Amino acid sequence: MEKLKLNETPVRTSRNFNINNIKLENINIPEDVEEFNNIEIIGQDPKIDIQTNVDDFNLTYGLGEILTSQVKAKSNKKMKIVVNSKIKNDLQINFNIDEKNLNLIENIEIVANENTKSTIILKYESINDIEAFHNGIINLIAKQNSKINVIIINLLSQNSNNFLSIQNTFEENADAKFTIVDFGGKNSITNYYSNLIGDCSNNILNTIYLGKENQLFDLNYIGELRGKKSNIDIDVQGALKDNARKHFKGTIDFKRGCKKAKGNENEACMLLSDKAKSLALPMLLCSEEDVEGNHSTSAGKIEEKELFYIMSRGFELKEAMKLMVRARFNRILENIKNEELKEKILQEIDKRLD
Repeated sequence: MEKLKLNETPVRTSRNFNINNIKLENINIPEDVEEFNNIEIIGQDPKIDIQTNVDDFNLTYGLGEILTSQVKAKSNKKMKIVVNSKIKNDLQINFNIDEKNLNLIENIEIVANENTKSTIILKYESINDIEAFHNGIINLIAKQNSKINVIIINLLSQNSNNFLSIQNTFEENADAKFTIVDFGGKNSITNYYSNLIGDCSNNILNTIYLGKENQLFDLNYIGELRGKKSNIDIDVQGALKDNARKHFKGTIDFKRGCKKAKGNENEACMLLSDKAKSLALPMLLCSEEDVEGNHSTSAGKIEEKELFYIMSRGFELKEAMKLMVRARFNRILENIKNEELKEKILQEIDKRLD
């Protein structure tokens, strides 16, 4: 069993905030990892090349040395996804965790070549309530004039540990939208880093999370803007019930030379119980004068007037709460065009709110 200190903020704040990192105890990190074989690939196009080796790279941030080293040394699934053209259909990769495939340590590299357009969906799901372990790295290289939509869906069991590091590099005029649905795991810890080096590069990050029982979500989102007129937009919407906890750390860093760059971050948490806890730390760092940055965070209970209005239309309390959470999430779920997948997520929302 390991004691881990993970997900350090790029700039430390007062210890009183208790948010500079997350400390986890009694984490069982598997030593001997067997090959992961329960993968389903849907919509593979001949213009997308899927290879079994990834290029060596270093994480600028990541979750921490122990987890990063495990992925580099003991990955049981490596995938390099190279997009070579404009692809009409979604590429969906389902990682299905079951009794024979309990541990997933994956290293994924995505290369969106110049002038390409694509959507890639990565779904992680436990077949039942097994105690799974997921530790992954996703490294995206978005080349000049590429446009890519990446959707990540975490539907792991409540008994699982979910660790994910995402690193993105954007060249000139590259455009990437990430949509993250973060529902599973007793601990779900994510580090997301975007390096917008190209002029007019653009990154949109939309996340929804829904916690219940004793779940912990720790989200550390970092955007560094270097290119002129580069842009990052972070929108996080969440809901917590029971004793669930969430830490959100959002950092937008305007580096010298990124004239006319823009950065926005917004995080809002709906508290569905008196014991749920939400911590948030939005930060704007700036080494350039001619830029525009905005940030906001909020956490609070459901407005009683709104709840009363819905219940006055004949809905029970639980159903009214489901409607309000769905409404909060709907704007981000609209990014998912696959109706079957969207319906599965909506059903999961209802299930978690029962």
